[in-house]
Amino acid sequence: MSKILDFFKNHYGYARMKDLKANGIHTREIRKLLEEGTIEKVKPGLYRLSTLSGNKIVSLVDVCHAIPKGVICLLSALDYYDLTTFSPWEVHVAIPHDHKKNTIEYPPVRFFHFRENTYSLGIEAINTEFGPIRIYNREKTVCDIFRFRNKLGEDLAIEALKNYLIWSNGNTARLRKYMKATRMEKIMSPFIKGMVHT
Repeated sequence: MSKILDFFKNHYGYARMKDLKANGIHTREIRKLLEEGTIEKVKPGLYRLSTLSGNKIVSLVDVCHAIPKGVICLLSALDYYDLTTFSPWEVHVAIPHDHKKNTIEYPPVRFFHFRENTYSLGIEAINTEFGPIRIYNREKTVCDIFRFRNKLGEDLAIEALKNYLIWSNGNTARLRKYMKATRMEKIMSPFIKGMVHT
């Protein structure tokens, strides 16, 4: 069993069934670890060490492992950057407009289909202690919250913008670049004007 656990530890605590089999690990050994509670199933064919449970970043890593085209977005990205007081109970993930939704057992996921011009804009790869995640940067996230304000609530969008302006010390140059790219200039500019008094 130590060989299996070493394999998990060498891959940030995750393993795919096909990789385990390729390394001579039998499915009955995996079943035993599942029954003992040493590992958990994230989705069919993807497992994680149980010791990683209970951390919000682990949920983001789970999603990025399970959904190769997924990008952490909207409320989950705001939460990661501490730009909201709201704690989402599901992970918000963007996928390309023509991409099928993946099956994932845990954590709960809410999919958002993004068209190519907005899907590929502002993606960052961040290495966390639990593994890599793909997430939209702060500026793209704030613009996206305004794009989805009718679904998620304008109050969340306003809070995110206020917190962003505090974080950036009122500097909006980078944000305005993303506002233009996402066609949010007309919507967001009056809010910025009111908040920074310029």
